[in-house]
Amino acid sequence: MVLFVWRLSRRQSMSYQAPYQDMQWLMQQAYQAQQLANFDSLADFDLDLANAIIDEASKFASGVLAPLNVVGDEEGCHFADGNVTTPQGWKDAYAQFRDAGWIGLALPEEYGGQGLPKYIAQPVNEMWLSSNLAFVMFAALAQGGSEILLKFASDEIKARYLSQIVTGEWTVAMALTEPNAGSDLGALSTKALPQEDGTYLIKGQKIYITYGEHDMADNIVHLVLARTPDAPAGSRGISLFAVPKYRVQADGSLGEFNDIRCTGIEHKTGLHGSPTCSISYGDNDACQGELIGELNQGLMAMFVLMNEARLSCGMQGVALGELGFQKALQYAQERVQGAGYDGQRVTIIEHPDVKRMLLSLRAETFGLRALGYQIAAMIDVAEQSDDKDQRRAMHQQIALLTPIFKGFSTEQANIMAGTAVQVFGGMGFVEETGIAQVMRDARIITIYEGTTGIQSKDLVYRKVRADKGAAVQALIASMKASLAAAREIAPLQASASRFDVALEQLEISLSQVLLDEAQSNAGLDALSVPFLMAMGGICCSWQLLQSAVTAYGELANDETYFGNVMALCDYYSSYHLPHAQASLTTVMSGSQGVDAYRF
Repeated sequence: MVLFVWRLSRRQSMSYQAPYQDMQWLMQQAYQAQQLANFDSLADFDLDLANAIIDEASKFASGVLAPLNVVGDEEGCHFADGNVTTPQGWKDAYAQFRDAGWIGLALPEEYGGQGLPKYIAQPVNEMWLSSNLAFVMFAALAQGGSEILLKFASDEIKARYLSQIVTGEWTVAMALTEPNAGSDLGALSTKALPQEDGTYLIKGQKIYITYGEHDMADNIVHLVLARTPDAPAGSRGISLFAVPKYRVQADGSLGEFNDIRCTGIEHKTGLHGSPTCSISYGDNDACQGELIGELNQGLMAMFVLMNEARLSCGMQGVALGELGFQKALQYAQERVQGAGYDGQRVTIIEHPDVKRMLLSLRAETFGLRALGYQIAAMIDVAEQSDDKDQRRAMHQQIALLTPIFKGFSTEQANIMAGTAVQVFGGMGFVEETGIAQVMRDARIITIYEGTTGIQSKDLVYRKVRADKGAAVQALIASMKASLAAAREIAPLQASASRFDVALEQLEISLSQVLLDEAQSNAGLDALSVPFLMAMGGICCSWQLLQSAVTAYGELANDETYFGNVMALCDYYSSYHLPHAQASLTTVMSGSQGVDAYRF
């Protein structure tokens, strides 16, 4: 017991504090880069309001959610007789989260949300994800599920479900995966049998359902992919249904149990506080569902939620990178080990190799955060603009950047978690310091919501080759504008030169490989992940270069902070950008060795 108390207090003492200055400044950069001040619809959501909101959110993240992170990791969820009990403190924290209106932050006011733009919601979401990822996984489901209902559901279904979801009275579960149908959704077999009253009898089993069962809310609305009897084969025959745990009466009150049973929860490597459930629908032929949208169009609707979840996964990579950096920095500032160049014993942050590791964490997280905030601001433009061409261009860029951000950020989060453990040395490999939890929690984010391999194929085929490179060329044009600005600033010319070389390599790989019609699908599949990793590194280097340009103009306001931003740009282009260039070299080699080797 004494040892446990020491471990708990030690892990809690290394808690999370929102990087407020970074968030505030990068949010401002995104706001200005996407010219959000030009939209009258966003006039009430200026930077002053944004700063006030993230300030309030940081208090909740640090004061309420962060202390529960270790509790969720060590206690986990409990399953008995079809019921799931969340860790101690979870239910009360959810009530506070719900009552404060955080769930509906970026959802319409008419349904009980706050209607805030994405550029404000993004840094707030990052705080939740850093402070307690396992706890807040329901939030992206509520956001994405609400957007599905807003876009595809009938007015009757909207009236029945939306307000309760937006306000957090009910939660959402996404039911896609089956034991024999994982990423290949075309193979799913859950049935939806039409009934005389217009509803459907749902029957089947789903697995890996995040928050599919829990004790925090009165009802759980499952969004279930299923097939009707006469549906076409494959993904063309999938429909989407709203299937509540308790049926909803005409007056909005909850009725009888809807024959949805949790058959177990997974014992996972990480995210112990988030229940990952196996769900059985209709064991007693009494599970009622309502069709959302048109028959056989379920995958189209579900992609709305999946894209929201993929952007959230990208921010999870940022969030875990930040959490790992904070823990590693604190440890490096406290741990005395070895002697400095003057022979005196020093804390390990004085050792250049440790400083290198910390700078890698800091620079990667900064670049990824900047990219995530820019995507959020682009979404605001796409939603608010009256200009069709501008909306089309924004949707094109968002679609291109989504798989890059999801795939690269989550892969880097795992590398960053390993680097943070390395800073701790042997103490990182034991649970006392808490850094091992970051490593365990990060491992899943490259897998769920579409593996890195799936993201890379989406990038290559749907986002680069489908439009013959138009979207990626538009992105490169934006990068060249930042490059031109950096070349005019003497302290940034070395970074600009390195970035210029990387862009030249990218353009060669596009013309000679990615956009070459003679390339085989097998060859493109083999090089797709290296290409995604190259794009991710180049995008982060671009964001750091643009940030450094802006920082140079603000040196007089805070020489230390903005000087550090410029140093991060220089560091990233020297230590990280070469990895992107190495990936482009691999892209030029195609599938050499992959086709030849026989297992």
